[in-house]
This record gives sequence, structure tokens and C-alpha cells, in this order.
Amino acid sequence: MTVQEVMRELVSAAGDGERTGLVTVVSTFKSAPRQPGASMAVTASGEAVGSVSGGCIEGAVYELAQEVMAGRPPLLQRYGVSDDDAFAVGLTCGGIIDVFVEAVDRSTFPALAEVASSIDASAPVAVATVVAGPGDVGAHLVVWPDRVAGSLGGARLDDAVADDARGMLDQGMTGIRRYGASGERRLDDLEVFVQSFAPRPRMLVFGAIDFAAALVRVGRFLGYRVTVCDARPVFATPRRFPDADEVVVKWPHDYLASTNVDERTVICVLTHDPKFDVPLLAAAVRTPAAYIGVMGSRRTHDDRLERLRAEGVTDAELARLASPLGLDIGARTPEETAVSIAAEIIAARWGGSGRRLRDTSGPIHREPLAADAL
Repeated sequence: MTVQEVMRELVSAAGDGERTGLVTVVSTFKSAPRQPGASMAVTASGEAVGSVSGGCIEGAVYELAQEVMAGRPPLLQRYGVSDDDAFAVGLTCGGIIDVFVEAVDRSTFPALAEVASSIDASAPVAVATVVAGPGDVGAHLVVWPDRVAGSLGGARLDDAVADDARGMLDQGMTGIRRYGASGERRLDDLEVFVQSFAPRPRMLVFGAIDFAAALVRVGRFLGYRVTVCDARPVFATPRRFPDADEVVVKWPHDYLASTNVDERTVICVLTHDPKFDVPLLAAAVRTPAAYIGVMGSRRTHDDRLERLRAEGVTDAELARLASPLGLDIGARTPEETAVSIAAEIIAARWGGSGRRLRDTSGPIHREPLAADAL
């Protein structure tokens, strides 16, 4: 269940004058099953939409949602395996999860419809909510790049949170921030959950081949906005890539120069043809892209490196290339290869080793790596 579907349920209920219970994951520790921002709505008719734990604590938070719908104040609730009732609610994965439970209607969240419209339009918006402390728990401040709506209870607090929320929105970050009652950053009396709804990160796939079609499907599944680009119009067609968000007929390096690439963008070069690859990669290594993967044999890669060096590409820039791309899982088919590539992208983002989990120790879930570490 996507965040758009949960938001649409909230907007629809509010439009009908109904109150909805909203449960949102605001922080996690250790092996918690869902990330901050995951949410579940409980309607007036008792239907649950979305998930906060993949099933672990849904029953317990469902009851809390019904209580706040009936008039109980919004609350921050923690579940963990060390709690006496952890097994009773089903959280047996060893993690800890904090959820915020509130009632949503037109009076508690007047800007809800605007937030939903921004999300549907892939326009950046952040929602800041007071979840604990001496302030107005449950108050919302909606932050766009150029304006705000609502209030957390004071102008100074609103200004401090809006400033931080815009920084988080730029990076697609979601999480808890702590302040004094008047927005003092040196204090931690007040907990504010900032949820960023940023446009989907981009996956740029160069080379309209059968492997690309499989990678497009996996990229969409992972939440990327996927573009396929190839200079050959007979191959780069929407019919061949129905799952792509867009199909572009253009020389790859020309398209790369004309489109936006940021720290969340992943680039996958599948053409293994020097006339396309060399000018494209010479430009790609100078972008802030999170990942640049290149298909081809080891011999092809060695030849490619020599050609790139002849174009003035430095060894430090060449080190950014993942080639041959993907993890060693024995992939053969286009679909298996797409899984291999996706696994490497995920590992690069989170600092995973690519090893079997049973052969590792320590935390299963990791914090994302800094952009300059990728």
C-alpha cells in the first residue's frame, strides 16, 4: 500500500466529514520491519489501509487508532521485544518501533488535501508534527519550498522547524528533530517528526535492450522514476518498455547533459558499445549520481577504461564505475540480472556487504551511507 493510497483515504474521509485514525512510524531501532514514514489509516467503518510493521503490531495499533478516533489525545507509543507485552502484540523481530497515533479530520489537519495534491503531483512537501513534549502534541506544520501552512504553536518554533524541514526535504530525509519550546536547537524538550514527501529518485537506463526491460520493472518496483534512453528509435519505444515512466530517443551523453541528476539518481549503462558508452560515462562520472553501473565483460571494461583515460577521465573518477555491474548471484536471464543489479544498488545505498545474511553478524538494517561515500 503506497503513501498516496493512504493519503487519498484520509482526504476522502475528511471530505465526507469523517474522522480517521492515522498511525505513523516515526522512529525505529535495530531490526524494526518498516522505516519512518510508513503509515496505516483506520477508517470510521473499521477498515485498515496501509501497514506500519508488516503485520507485527497492526492489531495493537489498530486498537489505539480506534481510541483516538473516539476522543483519546494523540500519543507516541513504543513497541519492542524487551517490553513485557512484546510477544503479545507480535513484535518478535528484535527491533524497537515508535509510532504516533492521531485522529485526522478537517479540523485537525486543514491542509491535508493540499499535501495529498502535492504528493500526487510529485511536488516536494514535508509535514512536521509535534509528537511528544510540552507543546501542542498533534499540531501540524506543512512545509513547501516556498511557503508553509499550519502551526506547531509558536512563530519561532515554526521558523526553526520550517528551516530544518526544507533541508531534510532537499535530501529526501524523514525523521525526528528535537527543539526547545520556542524552537531552540540546543534543547530537546519537544519532539517533532518531519516526514518528507520528495519526488521519486530517478533511475536512468541507457540501452534499449531486453535486459533493460527487466531492469525497468525492478526499478519501478523499488520506487524509482525510470527513464530509458537510446539513440536508436527502432528500439527505444514505449511499446517495448511499457513500465518505464518515459522513453527518450537521444544520444545518451546529450540526454544526460540535458536532464537533472542528483545524489539519489542511479545510472545503469547497458549498451556496451564504445560510441555510446565512452562519451556518456565521461559525463556521468562528473555528476553527483549515487551509482553508475556499466554492463559488459571484464575485457570490455578494460578496453573502456583505456578509452576513458584517453578522454581525460581520472582514476578517481573511474573508481566510481561499477563494472561489471551487479552482485555475483549467478544471474543468467534478464530478470535474474535485473535482480543482481538492483541488489548492488541497494547495497551501495545502505552499505551492505552483498553476503548471505546467515554468514554475517551485527545489525541487519543499516543507516544510509553519506553521499560522498558512494
